[in-house]
Amino acid sequence: MRLDEFDFDLPPHLIAQVPLQKRDASRLLVLNKNTKSFSDKKFTEFIDLINSNDLLIFNDTRVIKARLFGKKITGGKVEIMIERILNKHHALAHIKTSKKILNNAIFEINKDVSVKVLRKENNLFYIEFISNVSIHDILEKYGHIPLPSYIERNPDKSDENRYQTIYAKESGAVAAPTAGLHFTDKIFQALNDKKIKYTFLTLHVGAGTFQPVRENDINKHQMHSESFNVPTKTIQMIHKAKSENGRIIAIGTTVLRALESKFSEESIQPGFKETAIFIKPGYQFKVVDGLLTNFHLPKSTLFILVCAFSGSDIMKKLYQHAIKNEYRFYSYGDATFIERS
Repeated sequence: MRLDEFDFDLPPHLIAQVPLQKRDASRLLVLNKNTKSFSDKKFTEFIDLINSNDLLIFNDTRVIKARLFGKKITGGKVEIMIERILNKHHALAHIKTSKKILNNAIFEINKDVSVKVLRKENNLFYIEFISNVSIHDILEKYGHIPLPSYIERNPDKSDENRYQTIYAKESGAVAAPTAGLHFTDKIFQALNDKKIKYTFLTLHVGAGTFQPVRENDINKHQMHSESFNVPTKTIQMIHKAKSENGRIIAIGTTVLRALESKFSEESIQPGFKETAIFIKPGYQFKVVDGLLTNFHLPKSTLFILVCAFSGSDIMKKLYQHAIKNEYRFYSYGDATFIERS
């Protein structure tokens, strides 16, 4: 499969730069898997598409203030983007600076905090924070919300709230599970009123989610690795829903990737695991039946994923409908609900 098979023309103005005033004011494009037709709806109508025997699964990861700005001893500027916190003082990170980064280089975040580069691991740097406090405390005090690069503005105070789901719990992500950004307390109350079952898992979204596919043969693309955990309770609820002919509905591609990774294990074991699963056309889905997701960029691994899920031809038509009707794309954009073909 060639990368250009997953290309389409996306007008830049459709990439949402700011969130809507209200989380649930987004639009929702719905695919009817039987008729292959599309319906333009409001996001608040999503609940009407869910049956009483279905199970919704959310990603409760919490975005950390992963972007730090500092300087070299010589005065040059440095940008550090934490990819993963390893322990109280060590992390893996992306580092941007004007010159080659050497082992043992030291960058100053402020007078109390410095960062030492220990070594390079693949495309990431293994770094040590020289400070009396933990990395989490340092990021909370000096870090910035890591908005993706296609949002062409600096983050402001409101992003600390809006680039975070209302149910975020487990700190560790450097990008938000954006399908969940549309949900409000009012929608969860409506789910409870209708007795619709839902549960959670954790996948800490890495910066690699924005990594472009550089190989024209997509089978050569190497996916980034992310840490995830599907609790025993969630697995039990999945089996129960399946036994009652309910659909497993993933709220976001991160949930889908976590579930398909978990159910690909020879023996399903509890606890955090690593996944670098790349879902592309031809993949045999094991557990997820429905997917609520935002609109993705051309030639991205996430657009390739939705093509695998509902079929390339129908997804290309759906995206052309979204573009023609000026749906808002990506993290702060609108949503679509699709089912497995």
